[in-house]
Amino acid sequence: MSTMSSRFWPDERTVWRWHFFAGLFCLPFVVLLCLTGTIYLFKPQIDQLIDRRFDHLPGHPTATPAREVRAALAALPGAHLLAYELPPGPAAAARVILVRQGEAIRVLVDPATCAVLKIVPEESRFERIVFRLHGQLLLGNAGSAVMEMVASWTFVLIGTGLFLWWPRKGRNAGGVLLPHLGKGRRTWRDLHAVTGLWVSLLLALFLLSGLPWSFLWGHALARVETTVGRLTTIKAWEIGAVPAAVSIAGQPMAGMDMGAPAQESGDDLAGLDRAVTAASRLGWATPVLLTPPRSSGGNWTVRSDAQDRPRRVSAEITPSGALRGVRRFADKPFMDRLVGYGVAMHEGQLFGWANQALNLIVALGLLVMSAAALVIWTRRRPPGRLGAPPRLSNRRVGWGAVVSMVVFGVILPELGAALLMLGLASALADLRRKGKPRPPRQLAGR
Repeated sequence: MSTMSSRFWPDERTVWRWHFFAGLFCLPFVVLLCLTGTIYLFKPQIDQLIDRRFDHLPGHPTATPAREVRAALAALPGAHLLAYELPPGPAAAARVILVRQGEAIRVLVDPATCAVLKIVPEESRFERIVFRLHGQLLLGNAGSAVMEMVASWTFVLIGTGLFLWWPRKGRNAGGVLLPHLGKGRRTWRDLHAVTGLWVSLLLALFLLSGLPWSFLWGHALARVETTVGRLTTIKAWEIGAVPAAVSIAGQPMAGMDMGAPAQESGDDLAGLDRAVTAASRLGWATPVLLTPPRSSGGNWTVRSDAQDRPRRVSAEITPSGALRGVRRFADKPFMDRLVGYGVAMHEGQLFGWANQALNLIVALGLLVMSAAALVIWTRRRPPGRLGAPPRLSNRRVGWGAVVSMVVFGVILPELGAALLMLGLASALADLRRKGKPRPPRQLAGR
């Protein structure tokens, strides 16, 4: 390393220590994210598998949507209609989503007999549990903040990992672009480093696209929108722990009172049959939801809630069945569209099965990296010790690293706060070390 670069960047061993401690913190969370993310990646297929017995019912559908909703309401006294989801096929059960005391509950109704086939709270559905485990550790906004911290330190892992991977003088492609195989510990090191190289860019994109969902960063983006102007409407995705009832209502940032009825009367379903007929002709991407008007005789709202955000569209349907006020993805502000593309890519739905395959490869690559890192650590770690890389006496950081920390600390506030606390702790430790009296030196020969 040249003199100028040595002043600009820290020593390799210092970067190695940063990488080690960041990895020690992130590794269990990264494994959890890979496993839960892979499950959620196939959400459409899993949802179809879970409800397959309700999608091919015997008998000829004769009930109107209004009758199906009334049957669902009768099964849940005190509930009112939150949304009606268009069934996925002509022989499929009707999906009626009710809300009772702020909790969204899905009721499946036989369209031939109006018999209630299944009742399940939205928060208890398998894909919803996986979603909350992936982004919130099932701990609400506190878990979201923890996962945001993990994402912030994973950026540190990417940066320090690429620094350590950077080819030094005299090295060939072996261990740089391709791993050495069959060479014991070196193979594990190369599997960790080379796999990290190939997945690092996509991993960074996944982390960036996931930040708008997090509690702190997502609300910071909303505050920027309020201060700077209409960069985004912040209504197309969940920020932190948002109840399913609020998301299904289609207004995740509106702070709606989900305990209040959406209509003047829970049984006021005028216009629903015509709205369902009109919505069925649109051919929008599934799932398609119809939400009731806020007052009797008002317009029903229809929207596609597709995971592929660019395919989402919404409109209002008048009591006579006419379509009004169509709002498409292309009509959204730039930041909404940018985040929408990122969310769709993150969930593996932006470009079909190829997106799912690409995300699966990245998740498997991260699992390989994590397994290799664990093997390397357990083999190098002395018995009974942590096995961290030894600290250099000069502990030089370098201006390049300082600038990078400041920039990333501003962009990622949780990382900035953590780095500031670590810096203060290190400075206090140095002061204590300097304040301790040194032991007397022994003379030679004594």
